[in-house]
Amino acid sequence: MRLLAFSDLHTDLEQAGQLTGRAGEADVVIGAGDFASVHRGLAPTIEALSAIEAPTVLIPGNNETEEALRAAAAGWSSATVLHGESVELAGHSFFGLGGGIPITPWEWSFDLDEEEAAQVLERCPQGATMVIHSPPRGHCDRSGAGDHLGSEAVLGALGQKSAPLLLCGHIHESWGCESTVGATRVVNLGPQGRLLEVPE
Repeated sequence: MRLLAFSDLHTDLEQAGQLTGRAGEADVVIGAGDFASVHRGLAPTIEALSAIEAPTVLIPGNNETEEALRAAAAGWSSATVLHGESVELAGHSFFGLGGGIPITPWEWSFDLDEEEAAQVLERCPQGATMVIHSPPRGHCDRSGAGDHLGSEAVLGALGQKSAPLLLCGHIHESWGCESTVGATRVVNLGPQGRLLEVPE
């Protein structure tokens, strides 16, 4: 199965159009959060993406809430918003969890603390591809200052859920980074988008 996966568009409508044009190359499209910028520009960004006809998974980033993303994507028939839920597409299971994990320094941010995230991650099916806005601690999570900003809860879940692939974003300085945690391939996507193969 081929995925077209991206994160952190932050209202870049030109890039949204380019991703829409590439979507025909994929069986499933993944948007791993931060379509808006500080809760602004969400609707036009989702509208620009909504021409994508392939089955699409969307999760909220920390720049938009779950409720706002569900409202913005309500008219996009091929899109499924996931936040603590899973869906079966093209014969494969996907689990999504959005928001900043751990809690960010910004008052406006849509976040979860590590304990909340760990409880939600228990719902992830075994063997599902994980689409999580925040990276696991120590993997594709390094800031410009060299600090690791990822989630311990996400890292712990990887050891329990046998995910073949974890797709994330959130830490801009680590866009394009790849790592492995056990048998799980971790990819911090970024807005350019990546074509990725998931084993059947």
